[in-house]
Amino acid sequence: SDLQKQEERGELLQPLIFVLLVLCSVLLYFKVSLMDPGFVKSEEEAGNSEEQSMVIPQVPSNIKMRRCGYCLVKQPMRARHCQLCQHCVRRYDHHCPWIENCVGEKNHPLFIAYLSVQLVVLLWGGHAAWSGLYFEQSWDWLRHNIFLLMSFLLIVIFTIVVLLLLISHLYLISCNTTTWEFMSHHRISYLRHSELENPFDQGVILNLWRFFC
Repeated sequence: SDLQKQEERGELLQPLIFVLLVLCSVLLYFKVSLMDPGFVKSEEEAGNSEEQSMVIPQVPSNIKMRRCGYCLVKQPMRARHCQLCQHCVRRYDHHCPWIENCVGEKNHPLFIAYLSVQLVVLLWGGHAAWSGLYFEQSWDWLRHNIFLLMSFLLIVIFTIVVLLLLISHLYLISCNTTTWEFMSHHRISYLRHSELENPFDQGVILNLWRFFC
């Protein structure tokens, strides 16, 4: 049959890989959306003082943990309260409206993996849409290709957004900082009173290693 001939020629391999990538992207989306991003639990308070003492030495020792005014737990360093999630989140990065969840200590690496897979899917889809376009200066051509053309333009827009988001996150990870710390540096006590611009930075290689491994 035609299907067997296509399989023998290897023509089904690329569509199969593309479908698997889309499935992987969907699974990562739900995983990142539904998992605990690193919520600070009240029962963890007993271990917070020990954790605070093990913080990188460049952080001023006179910076004490404060109690959250919303959920009343003691916030470990780099945690922040998210009013949308109604929880304090460890190593808070930002609340992502696309996944309807915070990006924090536990799901940040998976969020990067999701963006990476999504970027590959978008680039592949954009290539497929572009290869299906052949341009003619006529209304009849536009009427028959308007859906494919709009799909390509949407893919381009989403690709640019995902690419910029991925690049910005990889840059912040390589500096061992978060979106919240980068945007609100002047308002965060442990950064404002530190002698260093970023007391958590231990070099690009070590920063990446500790984040992903």
